[in-house]
Amino acid sequence: MRAHRVVSVMAASALLTAAATGLFAQHAAPAGGEVTKAVAVLHPTKDSKVEGVVTFLKQGSAIRVEGRVTGLTPGKHGFHVHEFGDVSSEDGMATGAHFDIAKHMHGGPDDKDRHSGDLGNIEADASGKATIKMTDKGIALHGANSILGRALIVHAMPDDLKSQPSGNAGARIAQGVVGVAK
Repeated sequence: MRAHRVVSVMAASALLTAAATGLFAQHAAPAGGEVTKAVAVLHPTKDSKVEGVVTFLKQGSAIRVEGRVTGLTPGKHGFHVHEFGDVSSEDGMATGAHFDIAKHMHGGPDDKDRHSGDLGNIEADASGKATIKMTDKGIALHGANSILGRALIVHAMPDDLKSQPSGNAGARIAQGVVGVAK
């Protein structure tokens, strides 16, 4: 019985390692070829009511990010891709740090030196709804910078786009895994 548990734990660890290193992302293409669309369904973390849906569309060498997030306090909120697609913790901390394979410093989406997953801020209106429409060249849907299998996080506070290591954006209030979309 103990040997069975050890094998199970080792298998789970291998799967998580493969997902974290992007092995799944590189092989997640549909039968027709390269992934051109992905989606993250955001669910609230503990004591939050924030939720939404965000799509990622390949447009040449960039990714078009579009979506809607509700339940926010009015104003800006940090918006990042995190390194692990593990949304099993109530506080979002199992998603790890900002996604960045090159070990860059934290920055804004227009900075040359930034984490791959640094998408800046989204802004909620007076009703708590944020509409997202942006294009980013730091993320991808295949290769080393693929966000497939990683987590998308919305933070409680604005990202100041400079504080290390994560922009001082506060608690994680919504989380979702980025997956291949039809």
